[in-house]
Amino acid sequence: MVRDQAAQLAGQAVELEQLRAELERVKRLVSRNSGNSSMPPSTDDLPGRQGTRKRAAEGQPGAPKRARGKQPGAPGSALSWLDEADVQVLERRPQGSCACGADLAGAADEGVARACQVTDVAPVTASTVEYRMHQVRCGCGRAHVAPPPPQAGVANTRVYGVNLRAFVVYLLIVQHVPVQRCVQLVADMAGAGVSAGFVHRMLAALAAAVAEVVAAIKTLVMVAAVVHFDETTVRAGKAGVTQYVWSACTDWYTLFTLGRRSGWQFRAMGVGPAFRGVAVHDRYVVYDQAGNFADGVQHQLCCAHLLRDLADAAETYPQAVWPQQCMRALRGLIHAANLARAAGQAEIDPAVREELVRQFRQGVLVGLTDVPRTGGPRDKQPPARALLEDLHCRHDDVVRFCYDTTIPPTNNLAERDLRPTKTQQKISGRLTSDDATTNRLTIRSYLSTAAKHGIDAMTAIRDAITGNPWMPPAAGIVHP
Repeated sequence: MVRDQAAQLAGQAVELEQLRAELERVKRLVSRNSGNSSMPPSTDDLPGRQGTRKRAAEGQPGAPKRARGKQPGAPGSALSWLDEADVQVLERRPQGSCACGADLAGAADEGVARACQVTDVAPVTASTVEYRMHQVRCGCGRAHVAPPPPQAGVANTRVYGVNLRAFVVYLLIVQHVPVQRCVQLVADMAGAGVSAGFVHRMLAALAAAVAEVVAAIKTLVMVAAVVHFDETTVRAGKAGVTQYVWSACTDWYTLFTLGRRSGWQFRAMGVGPAFRGVAVHDRYVVYDQAGNFADGVQHQLCCAHLLRDLADAAETYPQAVWPQQCMRALRGLIHAANLARAAGQAEIDPAVREELVRQFRQGVLVGLTDVPRTGGPRDKQPPARALLEDLHCRHDDVVRFCYDTTIPPTNNLAERDLRPTKTQQKISGRLTSDDATTNRLTIRSYLSTAAKHGIDAMTAIRDAITGNPWMPPAAGIVHP
């Protein structure tokens, strides 16, 4: 009897421990938000989610440091008064009769009393132009027929012009409008009954038109001194399989590639193995696998990701001092690097840098003592332990930006470039074709690079449609 009770109690103890572990796992999942993980801010308001706004009221780590909306000192815009030479002037005179009964048409004009300016756009209406190609015959007997205009292509056909085609691509790629809504929008605004098939054909045609430009962008990315690497998931294909959009970008160039979640797919992007500069990325294991980068490539771990992970550690171990100490030191180093870069300095002032680095390393060592290994492989360790081991073993990859201000401390540039991919998925949902998704990414590589050079999207699209795509200059590249 006693033996049975002991066995029952032992089983209950095991079950209780399992339930405790499950509860801790659930609590951790619920606590995930944009302040302590890589989850997007849009998830902070989901039911049951402990978002950053709630934590801000409680004074917990990771709370937003600034108010929403326009920030003090940020540039604004307003409708300023234009000179008379830049506007169309319409004179308005009083109509009707005066209280005395006299007609105001015969009243004496005393000049302009006040004025207002109205800025508007003309109604968009599709119009059709018929080009008639005449034939002439030379005195020698040879006949000559005028060629069709470039936007027509083939004689005796009716086609959509450059502006309408560019507008369709702009709606899909830049504004993320779904195909059917794009068709409806063009019909409502311009009265043109384009089809869904026409829209898809335009994506394929434009992707082919800018293929050489994107190949040049790839080469320019490979020879850059510093490149940001990042990835995000996307549902694509008829089966809706989760795939990855891989990005490699600089301040001047952007390259996107569709693939699966593997080192082989990253190598297939073709940039990593040929790259010789500094790779800025998060702690995703793919970027550290052998063969994904050439030997000798230096790494800079994204400090924004590290700060979020440290905020998570501060919530997991609320009595510990080391997470806050590491965050303060890392933020101080980032701030010092920004000031040094703005002042044209090659590195942070050594006196400032060494003290902050000392505080950071000390916090990491204390953390390694407070969070011991539990045995087993790395992926079974507490998240804080894996983080601390990276901060300790890869110290040079964490603080590399402190010794060279041309190296950014965060991977925010790559995240900004990838953000439209998530926006498109939220608006349009799954993309049903791998080929169409690849075409979209090819066009986005072209348009994102053009935007970084000050070229607006509509101009870049029209140039590509007319056979003269914008080509990025190689100026501004700093070779390693």
